[in-house]
Amino acid sequence: MKLFYKAGACSLAPHIVAREADLPVELVPVDLAKKTMEDGADFLSVNPNGYVPALDIGDGPVLTEASVVVQYLADRKPESGLMPAAGSTARYRVQQWLAFVSTELHKQFSPLFKPNTPDATKAIQRDLLAKRFAFVDKALANGTYLTGETFTAADAYLFTVLRWAGAMKLDLSAFPNIARFMDAVKARPAVQTALREEGLA
Repeated sequence: MKLFYKAGACSLAPHIVAREADLPVELVPVDLAKKTMEDGADFLSVNPNGYVPALDIGDGPVLTEASVVVQYLADRKPESGLMPAAGSTARYRVQQWLAFVSTELHKQFSPLFKPNTPDATKAIQRDLLAKRFAFVDKALANGTYLTGETFTAADAYLFTVLRWAGAMKLDLSAFPNIARFMDAVKARPAVQTALREEGLA
């Protein structure tokens, strides 16, 4: 499998999942500004939407969307516990968190990354994100990770997105459970490996 990624982008989530599951995944860096790969090839030929992650599974078009790619990888190694068994309530809990991170956090960060977003819009987004952070912080009061003491694909995605707060100058000091979560995830050996491989350690 090949994982097309940009260092620190949402593609870090499937990268972490792959390392947690000990899956052999080849990393292919992408220049998102130029839409090219390291060898100069056109990334749009891989993913016409021009964003990462994209996972080449060797069977038809690449898989895209972080919340889907992390589930696919986790399901390659069910024994890893990164995704609970299909049909179980536990799986739906993890999928619920994946959807929340994707729509209520990841996409709410997007306007903050765009230089042409009006300041008033950015202020609205920051306020909304603060409310979402409070929700997450309260949920993390019940355990080390989102669903308790087992690290899942949803935790990899949450960790990835919350790392952007610093770059966007969002203050997380009011959320001690988030701070504890970030420290716990960052300390995981597989996460350390993924961070080093992307030059983020």
